[in-house]
Amino acid sequence: MENIISLTNISYAYFGKIPALKNISLQIGKGEMFAIIGQNGSGKTSLLNIINALIFPDSGDYCYKGARIDEKSLRNRETNSNLRSSMGYIFQNPDIQLFCPTVLDELLFAPLQLGYSNEEAIERADQTLEALGINCLRDRSVAMLSGGEKKKVAIASVLTMNPEVLLVDEPLAGIDPKTQTFFAELLLELNHAGKTIIFTTHHLDLIDHLQPRVAVLSEDHTILKTGTAAEILTDQEFLISVNMIHEHEHKHQGETHRHFHAHYVFHNTEQPPGEIPSPSSKEISNES
Repeated sequence: MENIISLTNISYAYFGKIPALKNISLQIGKGEMFAIIGQNGSGKTSLLNIINALIFPDSGDYCYKGARIDEKSLRNRETNSNLRSSMGYIFQNPDIQLFCPTVLDELLFAPLQLGYSNEEAIERADQTLEALGINCLRDRSVAMLSGGEKKKVAIASVLTMNPEVLLVDEPLAGIDPKTQTFFAELLLELNHAGKTIIFTTHHLDLIDHLQPRVAVLSEDHTILKTGTAAEILTDQEFLISVNMIHEHEHKHQGETHRHFHAHYVFHNTEQPPGEIPSPSSKEISNES
């Protein structure tokens, strides 16, 4: 698989004092589904921001399609255009991303910035609205949308660019279960269509559902382990050590039950490879 993104010994600290990432090295292949997991504050969003060149590392090298990406190289019009036109970023909070008066305006913004004619931009917008099933929102004010609708519009505003690489920060954050399932299935479809998907999450069920290659960030802002979804999800001791699962206790009919708990939204009856056993299979009963 051809590498599209290469990070070598990347380190970054906010204001030069607050560590966010330490010695991060990653190779991400073209067309790959790749997840970055870890607890809040481990540096997941900072890593996405570096990949999208919203911030620049204090040290280390970042290459996109073989070209070095830094403040100096992005002054070159061709290098900048290549990165910006082929990489889309869906933020965790859609309110940060949406700023135009109407939904249609949001979808037109990126194509027009990339030099498409007004007619071409409208065609792209209408096709994307149709594909996501949100035609009814076309002329709606963004301020009048629900949280789930805002998330779908944020996705649509990026997809009108037809990006080669899609960066998604916490796909399941702030949306209802139905929209979560919609978003997860959409990521699968886009990946099957050949797009490189890089997302952050602390939801292990999403890892189980999408089966990406995974990098695990520690609370010390370093990569502790990379591997397949199955390799990560079946290493229970490791997941406990990085606080991705924890023991949960409750009482039922006079007995205390303890089992390991993680965030679960998707409940697949077929249990694909790597799925963590259901809590009921791990319960330990003690007399209260």
